[in-house]
Amino acid sequence: MMRQLEVGLLPSGALDAATAFMAFHLEAARALLAEVDCTALVIVLPPAPHDHRDWRLAMARDLAREVAPKRVNVVAAAAGDACDAALHFLSDAPGVTGQYLLCHE
Repeated sequence: MMRQLEVGLLPSGALDAATAFMAFHLEAARALLAEVDCTALVIVLPPAPHDHRDWRLAMARDLAREVAPKRVNVVAAAAGDACDAALHFLSDAPGVTGQYLLCHE
């Protein structure tokens, strides 16, 4: 079963956002992944400038490696059709893991 972790607000600077995610949301992600029926996790982050890409992709890849064969992906999107479409795609994509998807409407 795919789980979802929505992170509503992060600081605007890339370093501060990465620090805030690791401090306040990483353990929640790991707890969801530790659930017996969890086979995949999608972390939904708010849209951010391009300088956030590196930490987000690294987090997706490293967390996916840590919990393999479970899947972990990160989606950057505001609530809406684009986010819903990405979540639907990932729910039926067993080979996709460690990815950072940008979804803007």
